[in-house]
Amino acid sequence: MVGQDTTDSGRGSIELVAAYAFDHGPFTATEAMGATGLTRATVLKTCEDLATTGWIRELDDARAAGDYRMGRPARRYELAEDAAFVVGLDVGQHRVAALVADLRGIVVARAELPIIGGDTDPELRLATAHAVVERATAAAGVAAGQVLVTAVGVPAPVDARGRSPRGDHDYWSRMNPGFAGALDEWGHIELENDANLAAAAERAHGTVARESIGVLLAGEHFGAGLIVDGVLLHGATGGAGELRVLGMVEGVGSSIGLEGALRRWVHEERQTGMIPPDSTLADIPTATLDLDAVVSAASAGDAYAWSLVDRLGERLGRVCAVLSSLLDVEEIVVAGGTAAAATPVVARAQSWLQEGSYAPTPIVRASQLGVDVVALGAITRAIATIRRQHARFAEAIVAPGRR
Repeated sequence: MVGQDTTDSGRGSIELVAAYAFDHGPFTATEAMGATGLTRATVLKTCEDLATTGWIRELDDARAAGDYRMGRPARRYELAEDAAFVVGLDVGQHRVAALVADLRGIVVARAELPIIGGDTDPELRLATAHAVVERATAAAGVAAGQVLVTAVGVPAPVDARGRSPRGDHDYWSRMNPGFAGALDEWGHIELENDANLAAAAERAHGTVARESIGVLLAGEHFGAGLIVDGVLLHGATGGAGELRVLGMVEGVGSSIGLEGALRRWVHEERQTGMIPPDSTLADIPTATLDLDAVVSAASAGDAYAWSLVDRLGERLGRVCAVLSSLLDVEEIVVAGGTAAAATPVVARAQSWLQEGSYAPTPIVRASQLGVDVVALGAITRAIATIRRQHARFAEAIVAPGRR
């Protein structure tokens, strides 16, 4: 009930008011009272404590802000979003990208580097990740001590302790070789599967309104982040959404993604002379061929390119049918670097689903969050960690006047 403390500890009141500050813009004690159930005295004392430690800042009162009409002007506060920062890191198979964001998740800097010279070399992956975070934080003007949490997305299952199981010919352990030790100068390290982070980003920043969705990374390999009845699925070893089972699905045959599949097809058909000489794809080196080039060629009237789009659409449709049949997801979002070019492939997949006997069919669409969807999800995860464990980070922020 408003006016009565709902907690008997100072820590409880601090976490309630801090959570309110994270969720709202400038606020008064009266507004915080109504949301938290704390007394005015407790809210004011808690705001003073949070301002002293730097988590929130006191603003001009209501009179100075132009909102005052009668009576004593109310004191106003807001989250000090620039008091600390978080890093979201996407350590893919071939590249590493980092975003630096403030406590509201506003991105203030970005950096990216390719992994050159052996993308499965654990030491090279760790060194490249370190270099990218160093570049991104330098671009943001943020010292390592100002970063509270760095969240890392990797293309492997990740359990609750941040470890990947031994499996897939040790590919997973090479993708996740121990980032906590390599990056610990940038705060607390959170590890998560990349597709799970993409799903978190779609829920936080995308247009998803449904409770059961699949977010599909579909570039080199298929991997899914699965949210069922509002809950992100992990499984015993973090393997929910790993799609090795696609090797047993007729018409798919492996977990190779859209770009991996089209490069394989073009390579095989180039070897057998099946690519028409008038196709604009005939002279593109297989290693540099991507979905954007294929879709551009198809849009320009290249019949062979259109046949690839059609085949990719059916492949994607079959993958979506598997996810929908197993988990009854209502929507599947194709995300990551392929999403921008994937619109005609997605449209073909939706048509293939509707032509078959797979009702109810999920809505299939391309993500609007771009190539940084995993890093954005990592930012979301990092801020959620701070909010969930506020007491853990309470001493990490120093108010500007005490620095």
